[in-house]
Amino acid sequence: MNEPVQADEKTTPQGTPPDADVVGPAFRQLCEVVAKLRSADGCPWDRVQTLESIKPYTLAETYELLEAIDSGNDEAIVEELGDLLLQVILDAQIGADSGRFELADVIERITSKMIKRHPHVFGDAVADSVDDVRRHWERIKSAEKKRDSLLDGLPPDLPQLAQTARLSSRAAHAGYDFPDRVMLFDKLREEIDELARELFADGRLPDVPASVETDVIPDEPITDPDRARRVKQEIGDVLFVVANIARRWGVNPEEALRESNRKFRRRFQYIERALAESGRDIREATLLEMERLYQQGKRKDESAATLRPQ
Repeated sequence: MNEPVQADEKTTPQGTPPDADVVGPAFRQLCEVVAKLRSADGCPWDRVQTLESIKPYTLAETYELLEAIDSGNDEAIVEELGDLLLQVILDAQIGADSGRFELADVIERITSKMIKRHPHVFGDAVADSVDDVRRHWERIKSAEKKRDSLLDGLPPDLPQLAQTARLSSRAAHAGYDFPDRVMLFDKLREEIDELARELFADGRLPDVPASVETDVIPDEPITDPDRARRVKQEIGDVLFVVANIARRWGVNPEEALRESNRKFRRRFQYIERALAESGRDIREATLLEMERLYQQGKRKDESAATLRPQ
């Protein structure tokens, strides 16, 4: 197992740029490696890549970096940052090879953007708070992009929970938001009631406690297309409100869901491992057995969490 990268014992002031004598040659070598891979005597796979074909890899590397950051393992973070940097340089090399743009164009554009969008650092503007910074950023960005709507410009491939947070945040910056965030829970109840009216004959949520100690009742599919469409809309509205609750409490809903997915994965795989150790397959276990092991895994998970450094 790789040991985490150790921070340099010598401390430097926050905001100190890297040593150009160190970074410059290392960056140039990486660019030369990528260019060689794309050359006539390079790698057949790299040579045929286009900006379109490389997109899934760029997205995958982004998510792998997020996982590494969540793990807190500096060695993993360094590796995944490198993989993401490789994607940027490869994209730029593909652009250069097709005569569309150069890596220098990419660097100059982002440098210019950062200077222009931080007038409180590189100009005479004043920003006394994070909200002031956001207002400067959005005002300058809106003028640059010449968009018709504050909601324009969000990437269409952005995960939908993240998109909800971005959409509602932009609307909130224009003043369109509940004055008290607690009001969102009343809105959530309203949306759940509307969902219940579509799901249940009497329009009310059944009072059925969550338990595995009952007979399994098979799910009945919705056969009416119009009803299925309405149910989908109401579920979407519930998720929209939940994402807004996360936003108003300063939680990224996409990150929250990713953590819940990781947690469920750990605990479900605990069930699989526990059963495998006794020579059984999970498909042979009863629901009660699986739930008992799930709760056992949950307790171990929570115990381990208390021992991790915060």
